[in-house]
Amino acid sequence: MAVDTARGGAAGTPPTGGPAGSAGPPDDGGCACAGCPHGVREARRRALAAFRRRRDELAAGSGVPAALAHSPGASRQWVSDELTQAARALAEHTRAEAGFRLRRLWRRTVVAVWCAVGLLVAGQALTAAYGPGWTDARTAGLLAALAAAVPLTAAARLHRERGGVLAPLIGEDNRLSTSRTVAAAWTLLACYAVLVLAVELAAADGADERRRLLAGLDLGRGAGLLTVLALTCAVAVVVRRTVALRVRTQQLQKVRADRPRAADLLTDDSGRGSFADVQYVLVSGAAMVFAAVRLAGRPDQLPDLPWGPALLVVVSAVTYLAGKYAEGGRPVILSVVRSREAGDLDAPIRTGDDIEIRGSGFVPPGAEEPDRLARTTVRIGAVHVHVPLVPVTGGFANPADTVLTVPVPVDVEPGRVEVQVITAAGAETNRYLIDVLD
Repeated sequence: MAVDTARGGAAGTPPTGGPAGSAGPPDDGGCACAGCPHGVREARRRALAAFRRRRDELAAGSGVPAALAHSPGASRQWVSDELTQAARALAEHTRAEAGFRLRRLWRRTVVAVWCAVGLLVAGQALTAAYGPGWTDARTAGLLAALAAAVPLTAAARLHRERGGVLAPLIGEDNRLSTSRTVAAAWTLLACYAVLVLAVELAAADGADERRRLLAGLDLGRGAGLLTVLALTCAVAVVVRRTVALRVRTQQLQKVRADRPRAADLLTDDSGRGSFADVQYVLVSGAAMVFAAVRLAGRPDQLPDLPWGPALLVVVSAVTYLAGKYAEGGRPVILSVVRSREAGDLDAPIRTGDDIEIRGSGFVPPGAEEPDRLARTTVRIGAVHVHVPLVPVTGGFANPADTVLTVPVPVDVEPGRVEVQVITAAGAETNRYLIDVLD
């Protein structure tokens, strides 16, 4: 399988000099401090470049010890072991860099929160200059924003090791969750609308003014908003439960990401755009903008979200939920054949031969990194065989998502034996029977 190295998928090698946690000697004048983000980033960059060079050299046939050149099987195993060790070392660098990024992210989330408050102040001032002037409703809006920003800042400080404000939005697979993000956005909008009304109610002078503000909380007026809020929160809970159950029953393969990215909201685990996620984010975002505009026009009542946009969000949420049920699937073996080299005679499978396992789902989404590819294992009878990494220029030819090539060890007892693939996510395929001769 050719791995896209431009995204850092097929990468991993130990740095020259020093343990995995150190940056090693600088080779291009970059920072080599093991305790600073720049040093960690530079160490991973050098390790990545070194691995790619080494992988391409081995793919071209150079660098293999002369003592192993006469044995294709031995040289392939040596190459696989070399790349596996290099990939594990780079994985340590990658995790160290991801940890630094996540710990620094909380400050950025705090800045984003207060930038939003600043934009609200600027918008209020601009509209006041060209409108009826500064009103009590504008003051209530600013005070409500401050009332929301302060606890968000405190929460970001408390969860600074987990991404600050984004901590509740990060799933168990270390990716940003689309369902949680959408539900959190609607919750934040609803809470802000209630806070605005609460501030206005506290500052109201007479009983008539208080009754008018309380009428703004009427259930019939905010039914659309409350329906969307309840639905999106329910979707977030159901999706979490559904994914967890499907992973336990091996109907879905999940591999932990190195760090959360904003692109996770619109893509699947492999980084490809997901229709279900994209439409859910776009439709929910459009409806949210509509509700925010209604709130800005009538801050003395809950946003009056018409049933048209509300039903559009309902359809989008159902589509998203159906997509979560439909994605993934258990890996499966369809056939096993003896691997035949050019000029080789046709023959039954014997110990020492290579077999080609054909099927699907052998490489889970997000497991394209070489250290995770190296975890792919095949159980042949009672013997566990680690699938060798076979490098090609720019990636790996083995293992692939649909084809695996492994040798039959001499420890396999002749006769009818079972073959089963265990993926990097821990999922097991069906058992496939083959006949092994002496």
